[in-house]
Amino acid sequence: MTTTAQIEQTRFNMIEQQIRTWNVLEPAVLAQLAVMQREKFVDADHQGYAFAETQAPLPGGQCMLQPKVEARALQDLQVKKHEKVLEIGSGSGYMAALLGYCAHSVLSLEISPELATLARNNLRNAGVRNVEVRHADGAQGAAADGPFDVIVLSGSVAAVPDALQAQLKVGGRLFAIVGQEPMMRATFVTRTGNTSYQTTQPWDTVAPRLQNFAEPSKFSF
Repeated sequence: MTTTAQIEQTRFNMIEQQIRTWNVLEPAVLAQLAVMQREKFVDADHQGYAFAETQAPLPGGQCMLQPKVEARALQDLQVKKHEKVLEIGSGSGYMAALLGYCAHSVLSLEISPELATLARNNLRNAGVRNVEVRHADGAQGAAADGPFDVIVLSGSVAAVPDALQAQLKVGGRLFAIVGQEPMMRATFVTRTGNTSYQTTQPWDTVAPRLQNFAEPSKFSF
């Protein structure tokens, strides 16, 4: 049986060996990772994945992002306490919990009813009260609830839809993992004006696809 001390040591090792070495050095982000119990968001049959440098399995063939990817995205987004966040792809609810830790409120959309229920239960058990998990197709966002300061796509897409970018406030930031395997880029879009956006792609990673987002045609003419 794993003791509390062993779990905390494993969490410490994850932060020091996986996350710090991936240039995540922001004290507030590291503090979040130390406090939020990732193991509570992983299925009991897959507890060995809770702190591993891999994507933890979830029901329905889905999976959580790697811890270092979650941490690096949080550091680069710099979410503030007054900000409203939209997440697409709730998964286990862990990324939503991290976002809720540093935001005013989070709306998380999950297309799978099973995962929406799982995320909702995990967040409630973790005492996270400022996150709403909604069973919905997030491919078009949630325009009626926007605009948002931050939008997070917790999975990969071929391209960021214009409809999602339009749901950012001016000054708002969007994070997505964009591209095709084996090469995907962490993509940050900042809305700089009513019709202007700035995009950066500072690091590489890979992630499973979000459902119902458009894919490029495989035909060429």
